[in-house]
Amino acid sequence: MKFRLPALVAGLTLLAVLAVVVASSDALAQNPPEPAPTPAQADLQALVSDIGAKLQSGAKEADTLAAELARFDALLQKYAGQKTEDVAQIALMKAMLFLQVFEDYEQGATQLKRLQADFPATDVAAKLAPLLAELEPMIAARKINAGLKRGAEFPAFSERDLKGQPLELAAYRGKVVLIDFWATWCGPCVAELPNVRAAYEKYKDKGFDIIGISLDQDREQLEGFLQEHRMTWAQYFDGEGWKNKLAKQFGISSIPATYLLGKDGQIVATDLRGEEFEAQLATLLK
Repeated sequence: MKFRLPALVAGLTLLAVLAVVVASSDALAQNPPEPAPTPAQADLQALVSDIGAKLQSGAKEADTLAAELARFDALLQKYAGQKTEDVAQIALMKAMLFLQVFEDYEQGATQLKRLQADFPATDVAAKLAPLLAELEPMIAARKINAGLKRGAEFPAFSERDLKGQPLELAAYRGKVVLIDFWATWCGPCVAELPNVRAAYEKYKDKGFDIIGISLDQDREQLEGFLQEHRMTWAQYFDGEGWKNKLAKQFGISSIPATYLLGKDGQIVATDLRGEEFEAQLATLLK
């Protein structure tokens, strides 16, 4: 089990939006307000209610919600001549489905840009600029992350470690290096720590080193943990949690996330654990 990055898209949460719309739909059925919902609002409420039911049943992939996506398109076609807030909400909800459920940020951004172009005079479109600005670096980071595969060279970085000392990946060239994205609050990270520490003690004098990248927020707690668990290798820490500079730069969305680099800086393996990790390490250091 890994700890995954929470859905952080400008504070917008699709499930929360769904709950509000569905609750509004229920309220309409019990106490019809004045004025009555517009046809576009009623159609969206019905669609959102169906999506909510599917999400509750565990449907979270685009193919399992293909019929609902088609219904969004049909509604947008139905109201194509109306450039109103109500119709813009239909387009927004479709975009949020891609962002919050499918976690397809690139397609979500495409949908939002289309909304801006199709509904330029609406309040919905006017509020999208900050969200799109937040999405752009996330999309770029995901593309970088997709390239962090076996045989690829891990991108260079130059920072300062927890002690204020230079921390440059280039300085580790010629060593076998484990880059470890982790946190003290991450159960799987802590569970793997004895294996990591044992490997470090066994091979640190034979050309092996570790760069820890901590997603913690409390410096004092982190320093106490490092001392208690005898973790003497370099650590990068900026106190930003999931917004950690290097984690964002490399598109890290779950931890533990580890990259084992050969002496040439190329990725040899990712997310190795236990005996498999030590076996690979022993082979590289022969």
